[in-house]
Amino acid sequence: MQPRKNFRELLSPDKTLVMPGAQDALSARLIQQTGFEAFFIGGFQVAGTHYALPDLGLISLGDFIPIVRNILNASSLPVLLDIDDGYGDVKNVVHTLHTYEDMGVSCIFIEDQVSPKRCGHMDGKQVIPVDGMVNKIRAAVSERKNPNTFIIARTDSRAIEGLDSAIKRGENYIAAGADGLFVESLLDIDELVKVGSAFDTYLLANMLESGRTPILKPSELREIGYDMAIYGISLLMHITKHMQDVLLDLYSEKLEMSGKAISFEDYKKVVEFDKWDKIESLYT
Repeated sequence: MQPRKNFRELLSPDKTLVMPGAQDALSARLIQQTGFEAFFIGGFQVAGTHYALPDLGLISLGDFIPIVRNILNASSLPVLLDIDDGYGDVKNVVHTLHTYEDMGVSCIFIEDQVSPKRCGHMDGKQVIPVDGMVNKIRAAVSERKNPNTFIIARTDSRAIEGLDSAIKRGENYIAAGADGLFVESLLDIDELVKVGSAFDTYLLANMLESGRTPILKPSELREIGYDMAIYGISLLMHITKHMQDVLLDLYSEKLEMSGKAISFEDYKKVVEFDKWDKIESLYT
């Protein structure tokens, strides 16, 4: 595969960088084949797909490492990786960052939730004091191995302390050196606009299907000040629904969905069968 591009090079004032969520190697491969410039790996997708668990802080760094490695091996695109709260204090944050930098991750976001964290669109979240998060950001920014590694600070405080507090936290996190900001769980377009106009920095929006934040098109997000957007669970939700439908169809013995999937030959193209078949033929 080609070397991954520098994440910073993808950010443009003319368009919002769209990053679909990849939950496994196959989805990462499809994202690249479709033509996207980058993708996102989140804890919600990994916990659900690989462990059939909710995003409630049940899995940690050691659980993520082999899965992230497999996903990265399937695509040469730059990736934004969710590292939750960094899995501990400032030294854990730096260790987590270094681990993923060595694997080729060029952008991460770290959140200010109390551990064990929850999905940003679930109830019951808590946030750590501002100073604690500022220290994590300062450590990550100062100790990153690659100066081009892009570090986004995420705050989950909107749902707990209100929008004004979330904006104030964002100001502190940017002052601590974060390259970008992600204010999670905004409730309506007015709140998206208010955050978009409050900061002169790179902003990330989370377009979570069935979540609390309204879903906007990338062009609409660009108009209100967002440089990046993750459509993080769209593939996972659609795949889960489709698998349920296929299984129910099979269980009912109707088989009405038979023949409506991707063809065997087209699937072979997705997983690059011809490349490996050629190697086998050439050296056998």
